[in-house]
Amino acid sequence: MQKKKSSIGWRKKNKHPSLSEVFSSISVPKQKGIWKKLFAFTGPGLLISVGYMDPGNWATDIVGGSKFGYMLLSVIFISNFFAMILQHLALKLGIVCERDLAQACRDHYTPLINFILWILCEIAISACDLAEIIGSVLALKLLFGIPITWGVLITVIDVLIILFFQYKGFRYIESVVAALIFTILICFSFEIISSKPEIFSILKGIVPDPEIIQNSHSFYISIGILGATVMPHNLYLHSSIIQTRDYPRTIEGKKMAIKYATIDSTLSLSLAFFINAAILIISAATFHKAGHTEVADIMDAHKLLTPILGSSLAGVFFALALLASGQNSTLTGTLSGQIVMEGFLNIKLKPWIRRLITRLIAIVPAMIVSIVYGEKGTTELLIISQIILSVQLSFAIVPLVNFTGDYEKMGPFVNGPILKISAWVITIIIVFLNLFLLYDSFWGRR
Repeated sequence: MQKKKSSIGWRKKNKHPSLSEVFSSISVPKQKGIWKKLFAFTGPGLLISVGYMDPGNWATDIVGGSKFGYMLLSVIFISNFFAMILQHLALKLGIVCERDLAQACRDHYTPLINFILWILCEIAISACDLAEIIGSVLALKLLFGIPITWGVLITVIDVLIILFFQYKGFRYIESVVAALIFTILICFSFEIISSKPEIFSILKGIVPDPEIIQNSHSFYISIGILGATVMPHNLYLHSSIIQTRDYPRTIEGKKMAIKYATIDSTLSLSLAFFINAAILIISAATFHKAGHTEVADIMDAHKLLTPILGSSLAGVFFALALLASGQNSTLTGTLSGQIVMEGFLNIKLKPWIRRLITRLIAIVPAMIVSIVYGEKGTTELLIISQIILSVQLSFAIVPLVNFTGDYEKMGPFVNGPILKISAWVITIIIVFLNLFLLYDSFWGRR
């Protein structure tokens, strides 16, 4: 009985729910219709899946596909499997305790540890924002010929776009994200059909190859793919936005919410896997097959697609998908920044102020690099941003796995033995890979 009270008390410490302006704002039908309930819970998974197909994925997947062919498909597959489990834990934390991950950390850890975790998370969000800026800027140049420097400045305008949709209601945000994901899906479906990849090679690539670890460069790119796939701020985001659903706050109501939210998350991440894998497959089927094994630049990839595939639409669809990807990530990045600041520091800022601060922080390095190094520098910066995200991932996963495995916090919803062991194994793998990455970057063979 005491353990049950502990869980309820942990939730009540917070007077303000996560994203209070949209908390419990989307109704869930009380009748037992499966499809109606599933539709009501459809949305948060799509917002989460955005992080698995953002511009940062493009850089790492293009490099991996052009240099190593289909070999790193297994890394994308494993990363996506890790993501499904971790996002399940995040949504479960939000539903059971009505706490997002940042709020949970603030309740559990000391102020100093919380401050450190907040700083690290802000760095990760800025790195993600940097990837969004670069992706959108490159897309604007490819579609309309807008210079890189001017494109960086134009990205500030998306603050107004985010503000508009945030005030219209949360379902509007989810609808815009769904439309942009559909646009990306159509574009890459065209690219895959045009590139005519080898089916046997794709199936072989899904099976892990020992060479991935033995080759320092492929291992380095693999860590980048992991960082680009499993996004740390997505864990904070998912634990919050799932609470926008007005499900019964009872044991049975929470069981129902976890069930449908997990279906939504898994299906959305499966779609993200297809899009994420498509980038690498297209790169392998076009660049690697044609002997262009050193394609490490989004702009170069765009230039080569049209002559290799023999279609002028190839480059247009490529750029259009990149623009949709960047704008989609902007939407979720805005929400993540708000959740993290309010959760860790208990400070509420107007969304447009918070967005402007984050965007300006990311704009400075993007502007400097674009002026000094041009397009080549922005692509290198894109890959570095994914490494930063990968390193930060450990600091988000450890608290999440710890909280959801604690009976005092989760009660009857605590992770079962198999899930608990799986979650900790994933955590150990990610921590080890990131430690290896740091060693290899500073003292290794690179």
